Amino acid sequence: MYEIIKEGNARIKVRKAKKISKEMEVFYNPVMAHNRDISVLLLNCIGKKDMQIGLPLAGTGIRGIRFLLELRKNKIKSISFNDISKDAVKSIKSDLLLNKTIKDKVRITNEDANLFLLNSKGFDYIDVDPFGSPNFMLDSAIRRISREGILAVTATDTAALTGTYPKVCRRKYWAEPLRNELMHEIGLRILIRKCQLIGAQYEKALIPIFSYFKNHYFRIFFKCVKGKKDADKVIEQHGFFEKAGPLWAGKLWDKKLVDCIYKLLLKNKIYDQELIKFLKIIKDESKINTVGFYDVHKLVKKHKIKKIPKKEKLIKRIKRGGFKVSETHFSGTGLRSDIPLGKLLRFVKQ
Repeated sequence: MYEIIKEGNARIKVRKAKKISKEMEVFYNPVMAHNRDISVLLLNCIGKKDMQIGLPLAGTGIRGIRFLLELRKNKIKSISFNDISKDAVKSIKSDLLLNKTIKDKVRITNEDANLFLLNSKGFDYIDVDPFGSPNFMLDSAIRRISREGILAVTATDTAALTGTYPKVCRRKYWAEPLRNELMHEIGLRILIRKCQLIGAQYEKALIPIFSYFKNHYFRIFFKCVKGKKDADKVIEQHGFFEKAGPLWAGKLWDKKLVDCIYKLLLKNKIYDQELIKFLKIIKDESKINTVGFYDVHKLVKKHKIKKIPKKEKLIKRIKRGGFKVSETHFSGTGLRSDIPLGKLLRFVKQ
């Protein structure tokens, strides 16, 4: 049984499924709609034009179709859709017709994802969006991302990166995870470092310009800068946090880019309130360059403080004290701030 689904400005025809899994005939995950929303917003904010876009795991083709319909004019030179599934290729062709997209910008192939990348001459944007770990594709994607290109990486194997299975994290990501309130940020930073190490082999500095954790997946957009010195500078920003790491200890966001994404989001009425709230938190959070954050509830319990202060009041106190502070998208009870712990505790106790 098929149904027509609308996402953004695109429509696709998908078979109804009881459960979202990689066993689906053609993979479509509605939970990842915000993932694709952010991709569209980000590409509309960067200065690149005439991009050659590579989608090695295209699935239904929804991401590429949305790019064709929602990216600004002159952004796209070509989009290459690829999937190893013949059913997926049929679905992509059908959905492109359904949306009346521009045919001369589109190329469709039915290959293994790594072969698709390695057989290409390179792309200005590559989206690695697998079911599980992105490890199996990182090398070929990084080899084929162009100078100043954007590499987007998704990982859904959060159990390894957040410390449920520390041995798996050591094997897959060459690092020790953290199993506490900071585990999602630490897991994201471990994943960033893994990608950067592979980039360094090819003298490519992968600089995070937008990163986040949402709905049980990690997502990073890297800008690729070519050169030995830049790759060395990236590696110099690897280190440890408490017992976790090695990990990326640098910035997770480009502040100007985040501001642009948020402004563009508010102008466009196709996006929902959940995404607006999520990106508002990231916009505020991006202004504070710290590794980790404070969990207010944990501090109250640990220091036996009788009453948990209201978040809004605590934020005002911290700002009046001359410190930077914001909520964090990693935790509903967390605050990102440059305030020392001792001073924060005094504000919490007030």
